[in-house]
Amino acid sequence: MQRLLANLRKYFSAPAFASPSNGAPIVWRVMLACLPMLLLSGCLKHTRILERPQAPAVVLTATPQQLIQQLDERYDAIHSILAKVMIQASVGGASKGKETDYTSFRGDILLRQPSMLRVLGMMPVLETRMFDMVSSGNRFTLLIPPKDLAITGTGTVTTPSKNPLMNLRPAVFYDSMLVKKVEPDDLVYVTSDTGIVRDPKTHHLMAEPDYELGILRRIGNSQQLMPERVVHISRTNLLPFQQDEYDSHGILVTRTLYTDYRTFDGIPYPTKITIDRPIDGYQLTLTIEKLTFNHPLANDQFELKIPEGTKIQKLP
Repeated sequence: MQRLLANLRKYFSAPAFASPSNGAPIVWRVMLACLPMLLLSGCLKHTRILERPQAPAVVLTATPQQLIQQLDERYDAIHSILAKVMIQASVGGASKGKETDYTSFRGDILLRQPSMLRVLGMMPVLETRMFDMVSSGNRFTLLIPPKDLAITGTGTVTTPSKNPLMNLRPAVFYDSMLVKKVEPDDLVYVTSDTGIVRDPKTHHLMAEPDYELGILRRIGNSQQLMPERVVHISRTNLLPFQQDEYDSHGILVTRTLYTDYRTFDGIPYPTKITIDRPIDGYQLTLTIEKLTFNHPLANDQFELKIPEGTKIQKLP
C-alpha cells in the first residue's frame, strides 16, 4: 500500500498533471476518481479481531410490576436479621490519591424492622469490644471502649469528621442490608441494559443483562423529579446486584454491591455486601458467616448502656 501511494504521488507530480488555468488541479480529480477503487480494495481499513463476550445460559424476562412485586416480597419476608460477619474497612480512594485498608474484624449485626439496628465490632485477635452502635431510627449512640468515648446524635452528618469512619451512621448499614420496597406513591421507571465484565475465574468476557429499577422523588409540588435510588437487577436470577442511593441534590452517596447469594430460610440473600461511600471516602465490605432471619429480638437488645466515667460527645 505504501509503495502504491508513493508511485501515485510520483506519477501525479509529473508536468502532465499540472493545474490548468481555469480549474482545480488535475491531480485531485484523478485522486477522487481513484478513491472508490482504494476503498473497495480494502487498502484504507484495518479489521481487528475482538473477544466476543459469552452470553449467560439463562436470560429471564419480567415486567416492571413483577420486578416491584419480587422486591417487595423479599423485603416483607424479612422482619429481623441476626448476622455474624467479617468487616473490612478502607478509607481514601482515587480522589484522595491514596487508600488505607484496615485489618478485618468480626462483628455482629442485629436488625429489626422498621428501624432498629445494632452493630457490634470486635477487636482483632483480642475479641474485645472495639465499637458498639445502636439506633432506633432518628438517633444513634456509638460507644468506643478503647477511647472511653460515646457519641450520640441524629442519623444525619451535619459536620463531617476528618476521619471518614467517624461519619458512619446506622442508616448506611440498614439501607444496604435491606433493599427497601417500592411504596405506592413512588415514581418508578425500568430500563434494560447489558454490561460486559471479565470473569475473575475463567478470565473470559461475560455479558450481564440487567434491569435498572429507578425510584424518583418529586421536589415539593413542582414537576421536577430527582433520583432517589436505582436498583440493578440481574436477568439471570432477577436478584439485585447493585443499589445506588442519591441525596436530595441528586448526588450519589452510597453504592452497594451484592454478590455470592445463598438461600437462608427459603430467602435468597447475598453473603458479600460491599458498601461504597464515595463522598465520605470510605468503603465497607461485609462477609456474612452466619445468618438467621426472623429470630425474635427484644427491645433490650437494642439498648446500649454507657459506662460511668465515659466521655460523651453530643452531635447535632
